Amino acid sequence: MNTTTPAGATPRIVTVLVAAMGGEGGGVLADWLISAATACGFPVQSTSVPGVAQRTGATNYYVEIYPVPAEQLGNARPVFSLTPNPGDVDIVAASELVEAGRMLQGGFVHPRRTTLAASTHREYAVVEKSAMGDGRYDGQRVIDAATELAQRSFLFDMRALAWRNGTVINTVMFGAMAGSGAIPFSRETCEQAIRASGKAVEASLKGFAAGFNHVTGVAAVVGAAPPAATTSPAAAPVHPRIAALPEPLRHLLGHGLRQVADYQDARYGDLYMQRVESVLALEQPFGGDLPVTRETARYLALWMSYEDVVRVADLKTRGERLQRVRNEVGARGNEPLRLTEYLKPGLDEVCSLLPPTASAWLRKRLAHKAHKLNVGLHMRTDTVFGFAMLCGLRSLRVMRRASARYAIEQQMIDRWLDTVRRAIAMSPRLAYEIALCGNLVKGYGETSERGHRNLGAVLDDMQAALAAPHPGAASIDQAAARVRAAREAALSDPEGRTLARALGLPAPAARTHPIHIVRRKPAR
Repeated sequence: MNTTTPAGATPRIVTVLVAAMGGEGGGVLADWLISAATACGFPVQSTSVPGVAQRTGATNYYVEIYPVPAEQLGNARPVFSLTPNPGDVDIVAASELVEAGRMLQGGFVHPRRTTLAASTHREYAVVEKSAMGDGRYDGQRVIDAATELAQRSFLFDMRALAWRNGTVINTVMFGAMAGSGAIPFSRETCEQAIRASGKAVEASLKGFAAGFNHVTGVAAVVGAAPPAATTSPAAAPVHPRIAALPEPLRHLLGHGLRQVADYQDARYGDLYMQRVESVLALEQPFGGDLPVTRETARYLALWMSYEDVVRVADLKTRGERLQRVRNEVGARGNEPLRLTEYLKPGLDEVCSLLPPTASAWLRKRLAHKAHKLNVGLHMRTDTVFGFAMLCGLRSLRVMRRASARYAIEQQMIDRWLDTVRRAIAMSPRLAYEIALCGNLVKGYGETSERGHRNLGAVLDDMQAALAAPHPGAASIDQAAARVRAAREAALSDPEGRTLARALGLPAPAARTHPIHIVRRKPAR
C-alpha cells in the first residue's frame, strides 16, 4: 500500500469502493478482492448497493479489508461499516467516466487520502441520448475535478484496453487497483485470486496485466486492436465530384456521400451532391471557408439517411455488425452466439413504408386503435427464420422511393434547401443559421413529426424577412439572431412552448395521452 502506518499504531481499515454498471463484472471484481484478502488471512467484508437502471444499471460495491492476519488478532476482530463514508475511502475504482464523476460528487474522493482509478470512455446516459440537441456531458470537467480532488488519479480508457486483450473491463480495473499500490495485496496474490475463480482465467489475467502495467508504466504486450468499423477515408477511393470540391469540404462531403449512397443507392448519392453543389455555387463568390455549404452538407446527409424500419433491418443484418457484437461479448470464432433483437413496430412504421395514398387511408382507418398495434417482438437473428425476416425487411429498400415517408422527407428537405439558397443571396450569416436548422429534424415517429413542425414554423417565420426587397444590415442581423434563438428554443423544449414564445406564436395545446388499463393475466 502507499499508505504507511506509524510504528506501534493500529493499522487502519482499507476501504475500497467500486462503481460499475450492469454486465461489467463489478461483482466478480468484489469477489476477487475478497478472495485475495482471504488468501492473506485478512478480515474482510463486502456489500453492494444496486443503482437506478440507467445505462444497464449502476451498482456500488464496497469492500473493507483489515490488513492484519486474523491469527495475529487473537480474539479481537475489527468493526466494519456496511456503507462508505464521504472522505473515508482509500481507493475508488470506476468503470466509466461519469461513474467516476458520481463518486466525486458524492464526496468519496479526498485529496489527502483517496486513490482514483477510472476509465475515461463514455456510456451515454438516457438523458444524454434523448436530448433533442447535443446532450452529451462534458467529460473534461470530470477529468479536471478528478485531478484536483484525488490524492492520486489513474485515468485511461480501460474498455479499449480490455477489448484489445479479449476480456472484460473489470479485469483491467483490478490490475489498475493492484498497480496503484492502494490495496494491501501483491500482484501474485491478485493473480491467484483470478485463477481460483475459474472464470475465463487466461483472458482475465491478460486484462489484469494490461491494467497493472499501464498504471506502473511497464510496457505490456497486448493483443491486436479491434478491427475498425469503417474503411479509413485515406484508403477509400475519392469520388470525382468530391475531388472537384474546395479542400475544406472534401472530407465532410466524402463521408456524407458514402453514407447517403450506402443508405439507398448511387443515384441517391448523386441527388445529395446536386443539392450540396447548388448551395456551394451560390456561396463560393463570397469566399471564406464556406460554412453554409459545410453545415448544409452535414445535416443533409443525416436527413437523407433518415431512420426507418428498412434501415434498422439493414444495419442489424450486416456482417460487420454481427462481428462487432461477437467482439463485444468476447465470443470466440467457434462459439455459438444467441442474439435476440428487440423490436416494437407500430402503425407509424407500417404506414411509412406504404405509398402516400394507401398510407393516408390506413392511418385514418386505424388511428383509433393505433396503441394496440404497438407489439413488442423478440426476434432471434441467430436462427434462419429470424435472420430471414430481417433480410426481407431490408429488401424493401428498392421500394423506399415510393413510400409515404420518403415523399414527406424529400418535400421538407427541398423547402429547407430553397430557404437556405434564398438566404445566401441576402446574407451568408442568415443562411448559416438557417442551414443549422437542419438539426431540428431527426429520429422517427413522434420525434420526427415534432422536428418537422418546428422547422416548418422557423421557415414560415423567415418568409417575411426573405421577401424584403432591400434589407439593411440591422434587419439581417436581427433575422439571423431570431433564427438562432428559435432553433435553440426548439432544441431545448420538446413541447414547443419555448419556440412558440420565441416566434410570437400561440402556445401549442397540451397533448393528451390516454391511459389504458390492461387486465392482469394470471401467472402460470
